[in-house]
Parts: sequence; C-alpha cells; structure tokens
Amino acid sequence: MVKTLSTMLPLGTTAPDFSLVNVDGRTVSRTDFQDGAGLLVIFMCNHCPFVIHIADRLAEFTAEYQQKGLAIVGISSNDVSKHPADSPEQMVAEAEARGYSFPYLYDETQDVAQAYQAACTPDFFLFDGNHQLVYRGQFDSSRPESGIPVTGEDLRAACDAVLTGHKPASEQRPSVGCNIKWKAGNEPSS
Repeated sequence: MVKTLSTMLPLGTTAPDFSLVNVDGRTVSRTDFQDGAGLLVIFMCNHCPFVIHIADRLAEFTAEYQQKGLAIVGISSNDVSKHPADSPEQMVAEAEARGYSFPYLYDETQDVAQAYQAACTPDFFLFDGNHQLVYRGQFDSSRPESGIPVTGEDLRAACDAVLTGHKPASEQRPSVGCNIKWKAGNEPSS
C-alpha cells in the first residue's frame, strides 16, 4: 500500500469539464450541475484500501449532503487492464453494495483525472456554486489501521461552509491514498 498525497490543485481553479458514463449507463457532464449550491468531485475506485476504509461513511456523508443540495460525483480513472476490480462492471456492483446515491463515473481515457491533477484515491475537490475550487484535501485524518474514527470532519466543514455561502478554511490538508493507476504514457510529469 503506497501512500500518495493529493496535488492540492490551486484554490480558485475552475472545475474542468467532464462528460463520462455513469454506472447506470447514462452520460453525466459537469454542465449538468450548473445550477447548484456546489459540486463535489471525488476521485475514487473499488479496490484501494484507503477508499474501502471510508466507503461506508462516504456513502452516508454523500447521501446527507445531496439532501442539502450539494451535487456530488465519483470518478474512477484507474487502468482496469491491470486492476480489473475497478472495471465499470465492478463499479456497478460496488455502487449497489455501498448504496452510493451519487453518479459513479468511469474515466477510461484518464483525461479527466489529468485535468483535475488527481493523484490518489480518494481525492476530493469541492467547488462552489460558480464551480470555482474552494477545497481540496482529505475526508478526515483517519487512515487504514490508524485507530482514528472515520468522521469526514475536514470535508464536512468545507461543505458546510459552501452551503452557507462562506469560504472553507484556507488551511487544508492533502488527501492520502493509493496512487491513480495510470496507463502507460499517461503518468503525470513531475
């Protein structure tokens, strides 16, 4: 289990566009969420121990915040030729098993992960109603085998700020997780 930190995309960055296929077969685009209180984009996958560690709480968290008006999408960008557990078929099963209520999209070309400068799973990007980046970082300080309860406190504070028209705290801690499994030739340059 190699620990990779998120890149901490600069605050104020406009959400890069995406148009990807959801687990239900329909195409979901960033522009589908133009009229919202905010947009949370989560880079995640099925097999990563860091995602598995928070998955049940993430399902609860996202259902709660969707009810509050936050738009949420999950995106899996891993190379499934080397990691078949992250295939679109397995994403369907994972979404059903976990009860994910948000679109869970597959980024086959990895172009979207590159546009967001996503580095790890999970990697969280929270945009305000104008789709300007206001938070990027960790769900909370819990990690597999850390003994720290999974609460989502860091992301919760940021989402609460956005939903009340405030800016999240400027001190933000990077997410930590497994590196995105890049296809040959797609690895980001250092």
